[in-house]
This record gives sequence, structure tokens and C-alpha cells, in this order.
Amino acid sequence: MQLESKLTLALQKAFLVIYQLPLSKESCALQYTRKEFQGTFSFPIFPHCKSCHEQPNQLAEKIGKWVQTHVDIVASYNVIDGFLNFVIYDAVWLSILKTIDQNPLYGRLAGQKSSIVIEFSCPNTNKPQHLGHLRNNFLGDALAKILDAAGHMVHKVNLINDRGIHICKSMVAYQQFGAGETPTSSGIKGDHLVGKYYVKFEQVYKAQLALIETHKGDLPTAIPPILQEAQEMLVDWEKGDPAVMDLWQKMNEWVYDGFNMTYNQLGIVFDKTYYESDTYLLGKEIVKEGLRKKIFYPKEDGAIAVDLSMHGLGEKILLRSNGTAVYITQDLGTADLRYADYHFDNMIYVVGNEQAYHFKVLFATMAHLGRSYAHFMHHLPYGMVDLPSGKMKSREGNVVDADQLIEEMIDTVMLYTENSHKIESLNQQELKKLHHILAIGALKFFLLRVAPQKKILFNPSESVDFQGDTGTFIQYTYARICSVQRKAKDIQMVSCNIQQGSLSALEQHLIFQLYRLPAAIEEAAKTYMPSVIANYALTLAKTYNKFYASYPIYREPNACMRSFRLLLSSCVGNVLKKSMTLLAIELPEKM
Repeated sequence: MQLESKLTLALQKAFLVIYQLPLSKESCALQYTRKEFQGTFSFPIFPHCKSCHEQPNQLAEKIGKWVQTHVDIVASYNVIDGFLNFVIYDAVWLSILKTIDQNPLYGRLAGQKSSIVIEFSCPNTNKPQHLGHLRNNFLGDALAKILDAAGHMVHKVNLINDRGIHICKSMVAYQQFGAGETPTSSGIKGDHLVGKYYVKFEQVYKAQLALIETHKGDLPTAIPPILQEAQEMLVDWEKGDPAVMDLWQKMNEWVYDGFNMTYNQLGIVFDKTYYESDTYLLGKEIVKEGLRKKIFYPKEDGAIAVDLSMHGLGEKILLRSNGTAVYITQDLGTADLRYADYHFDNMIYVVGNEQAYHFKVLFATMAHLGRSYAHFMHHLPYGMVDLPSGKMKSREGNVVDADQLIEEMIDTVMLYTENSHKIESLNQQELKKLHHILAIGALKFFLLRVAPQKKILFNPSESVDFQGDTGTFIQYTYARICSVQRKAKDIQMVSCNIQQGSLSALEQHLIFQLYRLPAAIEEAAKTYMPSVIANYALTLAKTYNKFYASYPIYREPNACMRSFRLLLSSCVGNVLKKSMTLLAIELPEKM
């Protein structure tokens, strides 16, 4: 199946035989032929003209003729604009198609058996998950599936940020303004209820801060009282104050119930969930270790810091002056705990790009402490997701939370499908399930088809266009193929040899797209980019729709070609399903 390997080896031999010129595999690297030219693989000639003392066309003709003569997969070649283009025999494409059809594990790479831990989601227990969290969840889940298909042992983990000053802010606000409200009494989902008091805290904090600014010098403190209360509550929490711990546990349970409902909607499952409240003490022990080794040092106010100026990272506080942990404290402890749990070969943190400095500090600090695994920790950053109305801000309450967006997506799908008249007759239960599949699929695909590092401007209506570059378009294509297969049940399949020249360039290209699945998985796994798979699936779906519109299947009088096109359709459907499964997107069989 490795056509590139055969051609690369042949090119090396051709240069050695004809010009006594040994070339590396890298020097004989192939490119995909541009769609306006005939052929599948192209080899640039210009870099070798000087070494061979030949003009481009003469060199290309000699090399092309030798390769065609000595390699059984090359039907012909042509030379255009300094590129030697190879045309592959129809019989080779048919052989590849049959291999794909007969191999249920097609697309899975040979096991490399690296142990990889992927941390993603990591919500705070002071608010519901929002649109940015969705990109995080989808990236982590898809990457886990891609790395699994690439042969690795993958462990999906979550870290719940359930302690710290931001959690205390919601707790203080609830104490002051909650009046005993609960998710049951209010009818508000638990994470939304707690998030309501996080927003309330910020409103009160800003009002108090404005008052302080207005009466500078007349008030006893420059710190708003509500913030002081939150800071004091954090100290009490770390001391284990019973009243504080009871409130913390009660509000966190509300949030966990809400999170689980959201994860169920999205189909997200973790192998293990860690809690910052369990790992921050481990981090404190690591800080003591760093002090003993004189890697860390106390500052004048009692805070503990590390000097990372040799890495261009400056000084980083690891413990506050009052002894409370900062965010990185728990990450130190969690890293040690993760390695003890999994002995990973690679640890990937899926976290927004605004935290790039944090992870550079974390990795450098663990390296200073002598952790052998520090060099195998990797930050996968991703860009923020904005709406047409602007950037979201959790503290101001103008975020689009995940649950709200899911409902909006379902409504958008319902409206779009009603107006497009593309849905087959389904009962109400089937329609409800279909709308959910399409909504979640559209949402995931929109957020995954863009390279992680890039920002996204999310527009719900664009994400469900049946004719656009959307997950819905791929879902519709798959449903079309399923319909073709249902109609073909009574058609007798025949096996016969198709003569050279019988396949059109489009049919050859469609098989070539199927052939590329393992390479796409390998690229996505190496680069940590699910967008590679998303765009691969989109290209495959577009190519199939061109084929479907250009060549009849049922009306084809030649039984041999009819069977071939049905087989081709079946293989496209299977590969589309494999590809979208890697993105955790479900494909409906009927639409």
C-alpha cells in the first residue's frame, strides 16, 4: 500500500544507475500532483539538474522512463513546469480499494505503545463551562482518539480546579446573598447557580472598589471588603475550618452535578479525574523539597519563589506570603502524582494559549527539581473562541455557556432542516435524536477544523450549512451513501477485472483520498492537530459528492462498473465514519 516508498526507492536507484549519484530519501521526497495535472505523485526536478549536468526536461525524461520501466505501479509519466508526474495503474487503485474494503482495522497504525496522558477540560467550580471550554473538551477528546488510532496507549484525565481564591469568591457571595437558595429550590442547574454568585461577587467588588476610589484616604483599607473576606476564607479553607469546608463541599457538589450533565450531552468521558484540593498539598511538599535543595528561596515577605531568569522566565512565586498555594503549586503536585499513576512517555496539557508562560515555568521548575519526565511534558495551546458580538468575559457574566450553546445549536438545526427540506420522513423521537446528533456534530466540527493555535469566530448558523465546509455537510454525505447502500441491496454484485483506462481521474482521486487515511492519522498524531483529520474528512466528502454527481450508479449499464462504484461508495462511507469517529462526531444513517 506504500506507493510513496516504492517510488522514492525507484528514484534513488534511477539517479544511482543513470548518474552514479546517491541521493537520500529526503532528497527524493514526493509531492501530491496538482489537481490540474495528470498523475498522483510529483517529483521536483530542478534541485538535481546541476548535479546531473542536465536540462530539466532531459533529466525528467530519463528518470521518468527508468522508473516506469522498473516499477510495476507506474502506468505513465509526464513532465510539466519542472515536475515529473507519475500516473498509477488502475489495477493498483483497484487492489488498494479491495484491501481497504476487506480490512476492518484500516486506518489504525502499527502499535508504538507509548504511554500518553492527555489533560483537558479542567473547569473551575465557580462557574459553568462555556464556549472556550467546549473547544478544549473537543480538542482533548479528539486528540486522544487520534493518538489511540496511531497505536499509543492513551489516558484521558481531567483536573477539577476546586479550590483557590476564585472558588472562595463564589462562596462569599453566596454566604452574603444566597438566602439558602439551592438548585432544587431555584430550578437552576448547579454549576449555573454557583456561577451566578461568582458574577455577583464581581459586581459587588467593582462597586466597593469604585467607592474606595471616590473616597481615597478616608477609608481604612484600599482593598474592597468583599475581597478581604474571600482572602480570609481561603486561609480558613487551607486550615480546614469546618464551616468553610461544609459550604465548599455543598457548592462543589452542585457544580459536579452540572458538569456531569454537560459532559453527558457532549459524550465526554475521562479515565481519571484529579482534584486540585487533593494535589495542592503534594505541591506544598515539593516546595519544601525545593527549599531543602536550595532551588527555591524565601522572599522578605515570607513568600516562596524560584528564579528562572536563565530561561528568560524571571521570578515565579510558588507559595504566597500567608502560606496559601497559588495555581502552579497544585500543578507541581499533580505532575508527580500523574507520573506515579501512569509512568507516561508524554504528558500533554490542552490549555488556552494565554497560559503559555505558566507551562514554561512549570516545565522549567520540574526540570530544576530533577524530574526525569519534565522533558516529556508538552503544552498544546489553543486560541480563544469569540462570538460576532465580541470577546466573552466570565466575571461579567457575558459568556455563552456550553448548555446554552447546545440548546441554541439544536434550535438552529431544527430551523435549518425545516427550511432546507432535506430530512427524510422521521417520527418525532427520531427527529429529536437527529437534531441532537447534527447540533453536536456541527459544533464539534466547527471548533476542530481550524488549527488549534488559531482564534475562532463562532457563528452557529454557519456551522450547520448543508453545502458549506461543515460537519453537517459530511453527515449528509454519509447519510447519502447509506441511502445508496440501502437501494443497492437487491443489486447483484459482480467481480471482474477493470481494464486500464476504465477509471476516470475523479475515481482514481477518490481512491487516492481513501488511501491517504493512515498518512492523515500519522500527521495529526505527530502534530497534535485534529484539524488534519477534520479537513481530510471534508475533502473526502467533497470528492465523493463530485463523483456522485458525475457518474451514475444504478443507471450504469455495465455490471462491472456498477459493482465497482457501489464498492467505492461503501469504502468512502466506512472511511468517513472512521475519520469522524476520531473527532468523536456521530454520523446518522438517515437524514
